[in-house]
Amino acid sequence: MHSGNPCRFPAICNFGDSNSDTGGISATFYPIRLPYGQTYFGKAVGRASDGRLMINFFAEHLGLRHLSAYLNSVGANYHHGASFATGSATIRMPNVTFMEHGRSPFNLQIQVVQFNQFKERVLDPDTGSSARLPKLETFREGLYTIDIGQNDLADLLNNMNFAMEYKKAIPAIQTMTGQVAYQIEILHFQVGRAFWVHNTGPIGSLPYTLTWVSNPPPHGYLDEHGCIKEQNELAKEFNRQLKDEIMPPRQKLANATNTYVDVCAAKYGLISDAKNQGFGPPAEICRGYFKDYVRITCSNSRRVNGTEIYVRPCANPSSVISWDVSTTQKLQITG
Repeated sequence: MHSGNPCRFPAICNFGDSNSDTGGISATFYPIRLPYGQTYFGKAVGRASDGRLMINFFAEHLGLRHLSAYLNSVGANYHHGASFATGSATIRMPNVTFMEHGRSPFNLQIQVVQFNQFKERVLDPDTGSSARLPKLETFREGLYTIDIGQNDLADLLNNMNFAMEYKKAIPAIQTMTGQVAYQIEILHFQVGRAFWVHNTGPIGSLPYTLTWVSNPPPHGYLDEHGCIKEQNELAKEFNRQLKDEIMPPRQKLANATNTYVDVCAAKYGLISDAKNQGFGPPAEICRGYFKDYVRITCSNSRRVNGTEIYVRPCANPSSVISWDVSTTQKLQITG
């Protein structure tokens, strides 16, 4: 996996969506503002959370600086790697625009293309040496992290009648997970040897998805923890296929080590034991109002049933699991 201590990596190259975006989508489109970042950074730093993300804790554990986003042109330091992740990114190529539907144009394939370009330019003799850029051995010995798929499942769910079309979703999921495995092959061909892959979380447990559940919900629609059973079953199917695709590494991935991380089980475990873990009700959300078919984002207002509702961020994010669609820093630490 790595010469010497297997947990000592000189760099991280990260690919994914808002779960690990350290500023890419914020640098590309509209900048993320406070209250994002309020808990740890005291200012907005491009992350879709009140504080740090899991990728930040990885870097800290390895003794590395927090990763700069590849798309961020000011103050970036890539000596210890880079994050190619962007919020709202998908595995599959998006067929809608960011402005219309909020999907990042930088899907997983494009992120890997950006990595290849980054590596080529860094190693080009004309680039010259810099303390802010990695060396060839840094690429060889780095950790390659991937956390993506939730937005693909969300798009799939938005375009299907679950009861009628579940079987039709299986081939689409196979395409997604096969693409993840294929992009790992490309990274391995380029230089990567150590891959750390997160599965997708329990999408049916997100307060955002619960907005459209009728009150009272149909019999048997929710599980004992208030999560949408069928949506979580789809996430489990995605995760099963993802694990089958990447574990163990294919024969063509010589000297590669793939680590599959069951994020879904960890998050669902926290949600089902929220009170004992120091959280409030799992359906609560810190930055937004998502109830009874109504969605109001932070710092906006709307009249609901004759009452004007103005949404402010919650007073104590550390007691809440969900920040908005993403999770709070406290959940990242606890998980």
